[in-house]
Amino acid sequence: MADGDDDYVYDEATGEWRPASELAAAAAQKLKVRDASGNILADGDAVTLIKDLKVKGAGQTLKQGTVIRSIRLTDNPEEIDCRHESIKGLVLRTEFVRKR
Repeated sequence: MADGDDDYVYDEATGEWRPASELAAAAAQKLKVRDASGNILADGDAVTLIKDLKVKGAGQTLKQGTVIRSIRLTDNPEEIDCRHESIKGLVLRTEFVRKR
C-alpha cells in the first residue's frame, strides 16, 4: 500500500484491490453525459427537444422545442430521467435533447 492515506476498494471487474480515489475518478470520467451538441449535462439542467418525439404508451407526441426542466442522470449515459406535466416516468435519449 504505497499511498497509506487512501482507502482501497475491491474492483469486481478486474478482481483487484484498487485505491478508492482511482475508482471514483474513473467513475466520474465514465459518467459524462452529453447532449446532441456535445454539451455536458448535469442533474437539474433544463433541456430542449431537438425533434418531435412520439411517446410510447402515452399516445402523444412531444414537439420540437419543448422545454424539459430538472433532468436527472441515470446509470446509462445515453438516457436521462425527465418530468413532464402530462407524462410520468419519462426517459429521453440524450441524442434528442440540447442543453438550455
